[in-house]
Amino acid sequence: MKKTTFSTMALALGTVALTAGILPGEAAAQKSFIAIGTGGPTGVYFVAGNAICRMVHKEAAEGASQGRKHGIRCSAPSTGGSTYNIGQVAAGELEFGVAQSDWQYHSYKGDAPDKVKPFPKLRSVFSIYPEPYQIIVSKDAKDITSFATLKGKKFNIGNPGSGQRGTTEVLLKLFNLTTKDFAIATELTSTEQANALCDGKIDAFGYTVGVPNAGVAVATDGCDARIINLNDEPVKKLVADTPYYAFTTIPKGTYKTSAEDITTFGPMATLVTSADVSEDIVYEVVRAVFENLDDFRSLHPAFANLDPKDMTKNALSAPLHPGAVKYFKEKKLM
Repeated sequence: MKKTTFSTMALALGTVALTAGILPGEAAAQKSFIAIGTGGPTGVYFVAGNAICRMVHKEAAEGASQGRKHGIRCSAPSTGGSTYNIGQVAAGELEFGVAQSDWQYHSYKGDAPDKVKPFPKLRSVFSIYPEPYQIIVSKDAKDITSFATLKGKKFNIGNPGSGQRGTTEVLLKLFNLTTKDFAIATELTSTEQANALCDGKIDAFGYTVGVPNAGVAVATDGCDARIINLNDEPVKKLVADTPYYAFTTIPKGTYKTSAEDITTFGPMATLVTSADVSEDIVYEVVRAVFENLDDFRSLHPAFANLDPKDMTKNALSAPLHPGAVKYFKEKKLM
């Protein structure tokens, strides 16, 4: 049996064993413990991972008259985000991770080894929701109207390993800027950045996250921060040339200061795993979410419009895991 050594799991569950594969008829006698890497505790990744676990546990039949005797127990700890999760899946410390579609692409292709661990065994499970990159600006920084105008400002680029940090670095390269072009370039986490903005410690922060988001609302609704458009010509070219990016509209009224629609861009949030994770476990995780999709949708506004057909294909640039393929074919979703 494979040992799960992820530190958060160890604290919560002690040292646990992950069975290589459990058939439904055997699951009552055996249990598998899986961990899903998420993100900061105020972000949608954290909600997504725990929502998946909730569906897995809802399906479990042990102690119930009906359900799946899959024996899976699931934990979704807060982590450093996309690239961290991929690295931990590659290391075998996590069975699954929520990750931006761009970092899924770069990890599988191995074309950004300085940003995300190359991992040819990375496998897609399903896509979850769009997560536009948003720049949230202090009410006093009225001259910040685009990414280029952040030059000379106090800007939070995001903590190392996070998806927002990765997308910020893409934009820095696009606009021929470096972190030295900012008055201050902070590395605050998603939990810290909104309060730092409201306290005047930074002028703006970039955040790749689903809409709406409680962390963004802390700044927009709490201290009248605003989200700017990111649809100028350099960004339009970036989106046109990049298969894992798309434009997204944040509707007016989403936040207190959203007086009109905001256009920005971003990747998709996806669930990824390793080719080494058993087909049976991946099948049961996929089945649990798709068979309870209405309940899943109700757990966060970002999930409200999920379409199962889109979830099987949107922004999935690594090969689908055989366990996911098995379920999708059964349901004629592919």
